[in-house]
Amino acid sequence: MAKSTAENTYLRLKTVLDVLTEGVWSGDALNAGQVLAEATARVPFNEHEAELLSGGIPRGHKTLTSATAKLVKAGWLIKGRSGWTITEDGMRATVAFPDADSFAAALDAGTPVPADTPVPTAPKGFVRPVSAAAATLQVPATEEAPKKAARKAPAKKAASAVGKAAKAIEDAVEPVVKAVRKKSAAKDKAETAPAASAAAERFEDADVETLPQPEAVAVAGDFNTILGAPENWAPQYDEAQMEFDFLDQLWKKSAELPAGFYTFKIALNRSWAENYGAFGTFDGPNHELHHAGGTVTIRYNHATRDITIN
Repeated sequence: MAKSTAENTYLRLKTVLDVLTEGVWSGDALNAGQVLAEATARVPFNEHEAELLSGGIPRGHKTLTSATAKLVKAGWLIKGRSGWTITEDGMRATVAFPDADSFAAALDAGTPVPADTPVPTAPKGFVRPVSAAAATLQVPATEEAPKKAARKAPAKKAASAVGKAAKAIEDAVEPVVKAVRKKSAAKDKAETAPAASAAAERFEDADVETLPQPEAVAVAGDFNTILGAPENWAPQYDEAQMEFDFLDQLWKKSAELPAGFYTFKIALNRSWAENYGAFGTFDGPNHELHHAGGTVTIRYNHATRDITIN
């Protein structure tokens, strides 16, 4: 039975960590394009994921690129200009959560890697495996293809597009992950089972669709200083930024606020050039929040410009 985009994406996220771990063992410095190419070669696109979006990018590749923000948020991956680096916790996560269900549950619930999990070491005589498909994707762009190339199957066309688009996507989809939050203490076993069950249910959902998202989304209002920003109504500060959940396709911001009446707008890309107020109106009136005190979560849907608060 074909796996859904959600399940495939989790498998590829784990494969990203596996590939980076192998790179540590072999001493290879892998760039984002190489890592993504190998992950998609080991967990191939289904027919839906292989469909090319605008710009010739396979749907599954775009979903995976956005989803890697979860690995950064978990503290398992560091993205830098020189490439991607797996943390020790990221290497240990491949041991602590070895299958798709446990890995997905841990990633969604923010479950920390158990402290007694060892850092995996390379087997004796280890040589980093590189799939034939991924090796093809890593051919330098300056190398000319043979004049009489065989006709490519749709899946191979999608794979070829991955290699060409990898760096462009990585630069374009810059996740809002500048601060990796400290994780809470490990949850007890009673909480682990529901988390795994919830992940299994998500695997059964319809394939995840993606659409172009802003580089950043801020909740800019009269409570930003409570969140630690230098001033209110200033969308440029990190403290005002929301985080994107690729599965829900929603931008989210949770905060502890005292009881009171607050107003805010949604501002895109750290400026007021594009902002949305009440009823999703461009440059519209302020959203209003009558808050009883405690945790509040604000969600923004860029497809509809809708705001939900609870």
